[in-house]
Amino acid sequence: MKRELIVADDAAGTAADLFVELHPHTVALAGGSTPKALYERLTTMPFPWAETEVFFGDERCVPPDHPDSNFNTANLALLSKVMARVHRMPSESCGAEEYEAELTSIFGEGTPRFDLVILGLGPDGHTASLFPGDAALDERERRVVGVTRPDHARLTLTLPVLSAARVAMFLVAGPNKAEMLCRLMRDEDNPAARVQAERVIVVADRAAAAGT
Repeated sequence: MKRELIVADDAAGTAADLFVELHPHTVALAGGSTPKALYERLTTMPFPWAETEVFFGDERCVPPDHPDSNFNTANLALLSKVMARVHRMPSESCGAEEYEAELTSIFGEGTPRFDLVILGLGPDGHTASLFPGDAALDERERRVVGVTRPDHARLTLTLPVLSAARVAMFLVAGPNKAEMLCRLMRDEDNPAARVQAERVIVVADRAAAAGT
């Protein structure tokens, strides 16, 4: 699959410019430090947030104000400062069916098609909470599933949902991601490479892209 690689000194700024250019009305956010920098940048840029439905690609089953919560990170950096309609994952109950109902309320039945899904890339190739060898990676019927991990139980959108997006934008930063970024761009099998969205853009800093 063809993926667009953009290497930038200021990955967050480049990603923010792309976000505004893509003008998504429906977006799924990611957690982590790299997306946080993007979210902070977006608060300085004009965007019609009141027209935007914001979801999440995955979440840890912790209270929404917990330091490990993806919602908490995005809320502090961006969502508390804009007028978007926010659909956070039910992290207290860890209810996959609850979030599927939330998706249906906006997208209707069937596989949701997000305008933009923002994703990270783990050193092991995981994206959202789809990890190598986990059964969630092979789920084709459900839109949201629970995942058991050593730190916290999690909820995640499934591959059919991520792959139905008009644009999937991976944000990749740091030298510890360099090997996996090379493998992603070579289309070697790993969870991130299985995301087959209509358009896949990889925004990487120079450290992450050193080997590409």
